[in-house]
Amino acid sequence: MKRTAEIYDTTLRDGTQGMGVSPTVGEKLRVARLLDELGVHFIEGGWPGANPKDDAFFERARSELRLERASLVAFGSTRRPRGRVDDDAQLQALLAADTDFVCIVGKSWDRHVIKALHTSLEDGVAMVAESIEFLRERGKRVFFDAEHFFDGYAENPGYALSVLEVAAAAGAERVELCDTNGGTLPHLIADTVSAVRERVDATLGVHFHNDSGCAVANTVIAFQAGAFQLQGCVNGYGERTGNADLCSVIPNLALKLGVETI
Repeated sequence: MKRTAEIYDTTLRDGTQGMGVSPTVGEKLRVARLLDELGVHFIEGGWPGANPKDDAFFERARSELRLERASLVAFGSTRRPRGRVDDDAQLQALLAADTDFVCIVGKSWDRHVIKALHTSLEDGVAMVAESIEFLRERGKRVFFDAEHFFDGYAENPGYALSVLEVAAAAGAERVELCDTNGGTLPHLIADTVSAVRERVDATLGVHFHNDSGCAVANTVIAFQAGAFQLQGCVNGYGERTGNADLCSVIPNLALKLGVETI
């Protein structure tokens, strides 16, 4: 049976963090239509609540965007540390975007929970579970981006895996392993993804940055190890040195490995 990969494009969100990349709302709508024509499965439109442009994009998308193949996704984060989901402004902004799918990012590296969020590991796990449950109870289909997963797994695999397990148990349909610093080398990818598959009962995805020049290779290797959803950007746009380039990932899988992609 031919293997399939799910393509998740984040050009309109992560890609716009690249140097000199600042599309207007109208341009973002045009790009979304082109991505839909291309045949990707998901288009991450932006981060509602983060800036007026993304709020305007989702508002106009409701009346102007008619996607035939892809599903539009709103991106955001988990609730604030020590906060409540019911009055969290970020979660409310995700609901206001009015998309069927949302993707939320949460910390999976214990160092960042303690030193960046200044909260306990227990609260770090609760932030993930409560946020996903809140969105699910309001009819949203949720993907979870485990930020800094590969770094976190290298230092404290027990905590990193516990975050994924909680996300899956709370109802996340995809659990994404993110190499947010872009420093993980290919020889570590297969072993890590395989270990996660054995431990976590969830459909896995991956999100690689290109700081070590390995984002495309890491994406292909992760797919071969069992990841299903592959996130990236057109032309490898993105912050710092960019994200995995879907213009390389897709043909490498489809033409060289016979994988069904777009």
